[in-house]
Amino acid sequence: MSLAGLVLAAGRASRMGGDKRLMRVEGRSMLDRAIEAALAGGLSPVLVVTGPEAQPHLPAGVIRVVNPDPSRGMASSLAAGVAALPAGAEGVMVLLADMPRVTAGHVAALAAAFRPDGICVPVFQGRRGNPVLLARRYFAEIQGLTGDKGARGLIAEHAEAVAEVVVADDGILIDVDTPEALRALGGDT
Repeated sequence: MSLAGLVLAAGRASRMGGDKRLMRVEGRSMLDRAIEAALAGGLSPVLVVTGPEAQPHLPAGVIRVVNPDPSRGMASSLAAGVAALPAGAEGVMVLLADMPRVTAGHVAALAAAFRPDGICVPVFQGRRGNPVLLARRYFAEIQGLTGDKGARGLIAEHAEAVAEVVVADDGILIDVDTPEALRALGGDT
């Protein structure tokens, strides 16, 4: 089974006062942590969607996909990433570059629950989080999304296909959108 990883890293992060993806948590950039979770969790290939500006070095084998206009919202990055997936990808796991507590364990748990026609969503104490895993049958719908909501509406629309995967920690719920959130994780710019 071929499950690709798609790391969304094109956001402007205006509230952070700098390039959020490069801000560090426990000595590693948030972008590196997301890529590492995808690779160590068994996803292949791993694509990183960025904006058109100069980008940090990506690990060998990781594919950069450029979203020419990230201001159109998260859906534009999802669409660009899905359009770049190889034909053999049976599913794609969407990871967010601002969620440094998502681990290879979370990724592997979702991959283990994957069904070729379904959607897998992690859950901690009754709350859904990220990353999410979507089967190929949803790729065309993903490419038609607009705005800054990501795949939330698509997932709600196909509720019958959703498998909730219970995880043991809240890393799937923790994103970093403000300097205060970064400091709360012990991070630095």
